[in-house]
Amino acid sequence: MPVIDCDPEAARERVEAAGVETVAGNTDHERWRAERDGAVAVAYDGKVVVQGAEPERLAALVRDGEGRGHVYFDGASRGNPGPAAVGWAIVTGDGIVAEGSERIPDTTNNRAEYAALVRALEAAVDYGLAEADVRGDSQLVVKQVRGEWDVNDPGLRERRVRARELLERFDRWDLDHVPREINERADELANEAFEA
Repeated sequence: MPVIDCDPEAARERVEAAGVETVAGNTDHERWRAERDGAVAVAYDGKVVVQGAEPERLAALVRDGEGRGHVYFDGASRGNPGPAAVGWAIVTGDGIVAEGSERIPDTTNNRAEYAALVRALEAAVDYGLAEADVRGDSQLVVKQVRGEWDVNDPGLRERRVRARELLERFDRWDLDHVPREINERADELANEAFEA
């Protein structure tokens, strides 16, 4: 249950700007309430409490600027196919706010890149981003997910569908190819997973 110290009126403006309706509180102590995706935000003097199912998305709207972020992903395979790992990072105005890496079953490099994208998007949804600028250094994955290139491999096609399902959970998103040096942290994390 996130408790967010903030100016409740500024938080109300952010919530309403995202298209979420606010209503008067139920008690004298409650300034306002809002509901979204099974979660409820209740504003008090100096703070907003968010509770219910999947509270992070609503909490991200309440927090100043945390509803938007950059999501970086990278997958790696040693041997192609061979041992594989993924890395991802979420960056907001506060810097890197979440990151992760893990080994995945042996696979090809392209499948590892898709696995990294899916894991990064799941993390961004869990974190509560409403808007995501997604970046990766796999031109194949980026162009296939955006629909610019065909997906002939049935395994990649399934991963593309999952990625698109996750992207549709954001109010706004874009997906772009970036050079490896721009994607450095996700790349480091994927490589660190091999050492763990």
